[in-house]
Amino acid sequence: MKKLAILFVMVIAIYSCQQEENSDYTGNEISYNLYQGSEFAYTGTVLVKELKNGDLELSLKLSGAKGDSEYYFPAHLHFGAYDNLDSPIAYLLNPVDIRKLESVTVLGQLSNGNKLNFNDFIAFNGHIKIHLADSGPEYQVILSVGNVGSNDNSVEAFKLENMTMCSPYY
Repeated sequence: MKKLAILFVMVIAIYSCQQEENSDYTGNEISYNLYQGSEFAYTGTVLVKELKNGDLELSLKLSGAKGDSEYYFPAHLHFGAYDNLDSPIAYLLNPVDIRKLESVTVLGQLSNGNKLNFNDFIAFNGHIKIHLADSGPEYQVILSVGNVGSNDNSVEAFKLENMTMCSPYY
């Protein structure tokens, strides 16, 4: 019986090691807070993980009211801090599904032609905004927002009244 228990533990240990080896990630990751951007009570996080091929995966997870119908909130990575008047869109992220309040995007080439690696992202001067809609008056409703990269992402630094609106254009 003792040998069977030891064998069982060894099989689990070997399986665990193999699973780690099969990971698509390098282990480099950083997270940022997303703050409530309007009267709609959505907050969340963005987790940036480095893939083994050098690409970056951005996972947005919101907390707030979910919906049953198929609807997506547009999400953008912007140049500059959330309170910067001139903050053009750097990358269109995959929209956030209202049913799960999640979105995953592998970051590609930015609108300025640059492609960021993990260290570049940490030094990046940017922010993320999640909108209520992709056009019309609801586009100006920001559900959630947060600085990323080198910008201060602390709750103490976030001032909703300083948030700027953004243009739907690059």
